[in-house]
Amino acid sequence: MVKQCEGAILFVLLAAIVPSGTRANTNPGQSTEARTVANSKAQPKPTSSDSSYLIGPRDVLDISVWKEPDLTRAVPVRPDGKISLPLLNDVQASGLTPMQLAAQITNSLQKYVTNPEVTVIVTETNSQRIYILGEVSHTGAYTLIPGMTVLQALSNAGGPTPFAHVSKIYVLRQENGKQIKLFFNYKEAIKGKETQQNIALMPGDTVVVP
Repeated sequence: MVKQCEGAILFVLLAAIVPSGTRANTNPGQSTEARTVANSKAQPKPTSSDSSYLIGPRDVLDISVWKEPDLTRAVPVRPDGKISLPLLNDVQASGLTPMQLAAQITNSLQKYVTNPEVTVIVTETNSQRIYILGEVSHTGAYTLIPGMTVLQALSNAGGPTPFAHVSKIYVLRQENGKQIKLFFNYKEAIKGKETQQNIALMPGDTVVVP
């Protein structure tokens, strides 16, 4: 009887020590990273946390060249869409993904560096901005998350104030060189009516709450 009790106690202690599962390795950061490797046999393939992100003007990039500290630096994307790098001078960045830009820099550096390994990280996504004005709790510029709708944007701004004309909200957007106005009725949207008006926002959109 004593031996059975000792065995039961030992089992309980082992169950308490051995973990029941593993914790997921999450990374909440929004940096976009791509790495090109000259020798794919010696190094793992490059990865990106968002391979579809397109670099734009005013974004800030961290350009890292392995074992080349003089070529490693943080650079802003100029309004013309280019960045300035040692040896390469002006490099087109706007309109490319971090992976594409890393590959382009790697190819250009091969004239000066043996087997260059380049990493491109978008540290500030300033080109992906929307603007919310008028009768909301917090006006200003907001980072545009892919797929963000008008309703979600208003939520980020703290929602309309009690003085807002929520049935007359509109979005100003530049399209084909012209400014268009897209209307949004907040009362209908929060009730699930006329859902087609709750459009996905685009970079540069301005939400106006009169």
